[in-house]
Amino acid sequence: MKKEKTINMTKGNPYKLLLQFALPLMLGNIFQQMYTLVDTMVVGKGIGVDALAAVGASDWLNWMSLGILAGIAQGFSIPMAQEFGAGHKEKLKKTIGSAISLAGICAVVLLLVFQMIARPILHLLQTPDEILPTAMLYIRIFFAGIPVTMTYNVLAATLRSMGDGKTPLYAMITASITNIVLDVLFVMVLPFGVAGAAVATLVAQVVAAVFCYVQLNRSGGFRFCRADFRLEKKMVWKLLKLSLPLAFQNAIIAVGGMIVQFVVNGFGVLFIAGYTATNKLYGLLEMAAVSFGYAISTYVGQNVGAGEEKRLKSGHIAALVVSLATSFLISACMLLFGKLFIGLFLSGTPEEIVAAGEVAYRYLVFMSLALPALYLLYVYRSALQGMGNTFIPMLSGILEFFMRTGAVLGLTAWIGSDGIFWAEISAWMGAAVLLGISYYRIMVKRKSLMKEAGNEG
Repeated sequence: MKKEKTINMTKGNPYKLLLQFALPLMLGNIFQQMYTLVDTMVVGKGIGVDALAAVGASDWLNWMSLGILAGIAQGFSIPMAQEFGAGHKEKLKKTIGSAISLAGICAVVLLLVFQMIARPILHLLQTPDEILPTAMLYIRIFFAGIPVTMTYNVLAATLRSMGDGKTPLYAMITASITNIVLDVLFVMVLPFGVAGAAVATLVAQVVAAVFCYVQLNRSGGFRFCRADFRLEKKMVWKLLKLSLPLAFQNAIIAVGGMIVQFVVNGFGVLFIAGYTATNKLYGLLEMAAVSFGYAISTYVGQNVGAGEEKRLKSGHIAALVVSLATSFLISACMLLFGKLFIGLFLSGTPEEIVAAGEVAYRYLVFMSLALPALYLLYVYRSALQGMGNTFIPMLSGILEFFMRTGAVLGLTAWIGSDGIFWAEISAWMGAAVLLGISYYRIMVKRKSLMKEAGNEG
């Protein structure tokens, strides 16, 4: 990789390094959220509330596929960051090649699985009959892009593991512009409906994947040969051991979200539309947390690989300060301007807009007030992943599942639709507590082991 694009996090000020790495990713997430939001706005404004509800009905199933793909890619990137930090270039090259080959196999399997389960799951979620055909059309096209999405995720994770946050940013800017232009063309100009929005997103992912591939090839840092892509039992096991818990973590979180969606569907199309509008804004709430998460995971991974254990504490403090400050700022913006954002998604009769808008803003207030818990969750989860511990993050996903489903099933019977909103934030808080306690226990243990090693030396 070119030196100006990679960031060696084993030296220098942690605050500066984390921000230097996270800011390009944050900008990239803004552009990614932009084309997600444009999808929603074009569908909601250009087609109507029913179409918006149809897209929203498949949200959690879509999120499950994306979460599994992202979990696999993130797991693959952990040994990459550690090998980069240790300066083992040949091992890094072999890890990248094996990850690409294994990702291709996983993508084909997931494509077949998700196409098979799409209709049964939408039926199981009691998706209203009037929006089921549209939801199925959207989701079929969305899942057809799984191999492309996997390719982008693995390439972007590879670049991030070496401290390159700029290339994924440029890729996402290019993809966002592509998606916005095609959204307007396929939905507003040509009458392709929600299928047009889905195709626009798929093409944008192709653009992002190609951009990352070209830049990785042009970097001049690697010269891959066929042997680098050959799968060996030891390497496959290492990659799967790290990636499968993260994939399962995201999958179980998505299952909990589907149960929430099942309950949401029982409140009617207007409630679904309002809930969907805020769920699209959720990406804006979460985007900085995701970016800091990648930065923390890379920082910890590189320093663990380089044996710089003393830098973990200073990096963690920096991550906490920056993440919490950001969460407070985003919360304030959403509370002040949330109604304006929500209004961009909704169309229909005045009564429909008011009813869906009230649901959306109430949900947004709940999430905004609890946002610091979500950011703490990402700090602790990402630090653990950087150390190579994906088991506890998986447990946190299981806890999220029980907190989310327990709250939505229990509280809605008691306090009505507000129980749906409490379900989300209770899941964040429960997972953050588990991850925080686990992180500090592991750090105490690592410190003790270092002292023992020092005494023996």
